[in-house]
Amino acid sequence: MTEAKDGRRGALPSGVSRATDLQQGLRQHDYLADEGLSTAIFLALKLGRPLFLEGEAGVGKTEVAKVLSRILDTPLIRLQCYEGIDIYQAVYEWDYARQLLHIRAAEALGTEEDPQRLERDLYTRDFLVSRPLLQALEHRGPMPPVLLIDEVDRSDDEFEAFLLEILSDFAVTIPELGTIGADRPPVAVLTSNRTREVHDALKRRCLYFYIEHPSFEREVEIVRLRVPEAEETLARQVAAAVERLRSMDLYKPPGVAETIDWTEALVALGAKELDESLVRSTIGSVLKYREDQQRAANAGLAALVGGMRGAGD
Repeated sequence: MTEAKDGRRGALPSGVSRATDLQQGLRQHDYLADEGLSTAIFLALKLGRPLFLEGEAGVGKTEVAKVLSRILDTPLIRLQCYEGIDIYQAVYEWDYARQLLHIRAAEALGTEEDPQRLERDLYTRDFLVSRPLLQALEHRGPMPPVLLIDEVDRSDDEFEAFLLEILSDFAVTIPELGTIGADRPPVAVLTSNRTREVHDALKRRCLYFYIEHPSFEREVEIVRLRVPEAEETLARQVAAAVERLRSMDLYKPPGVAETIDWTEALVALGAKELDESLVRSTIGSVLKYREDQQRAANAGLAALVGGMRGAGD
């Protein structure tokens, strides 16, 4: 990554000088990160390097970017990747409707005789529509924005190659306007669910961390933090049930996001403890595929509430 125009790199929040400081800051914003993840985030911020987060869906990759924007008190700019995404969806495009109106206005006023001048007028900043990557490069503020490039594994090789260029220089060239670069490189967070392998060249531009499903005790802690209304018994039973679901051969094993969703649903129903009837009626909060629900049912829903780890029933 190139240095900022004013020589500054990185974007550590005020009062953070060590990874443990950042870990505490993340916790204060309801995000529990272990030592490895908090260290990776700290280094990405201090060194001004993009952070590549990989892992199963729902383990908290996207949430890292969201909580960083809150800690840094800076905008979150999100680029959601998908198959076929290109520069026009990611960086910029020309507002053809406004350009056409400008041409018609010039015709009506009789000022279209100079075609070269008219063409120059059409390709000015006024007619440019900024997409997420350009918005991140053009941001001006005391802190750089957080740029979330979400699910990069859903894009294709050509777009990966383009991202490689962006992450190298944090600048983009628009033929009609020239090169636009960032005053300070944004805090870039890339995520991947590993639906396919991302090219090594892109990963080499980034610091890398693989987020695993949390341990049982940490997941209970996350649930208690994110759903404070939940009883301790309920939180532990839900975490244990989700742990059992992950051990099954499911098409989409539940992540932490689903654990939180399920707990919130149960709290909304006034549940204090988990039982087979509640599992049956709320299973759609944690398993989002019919085949997975049937597989869990075939394994026996009662088995999901057959015991609670770490405490007596």
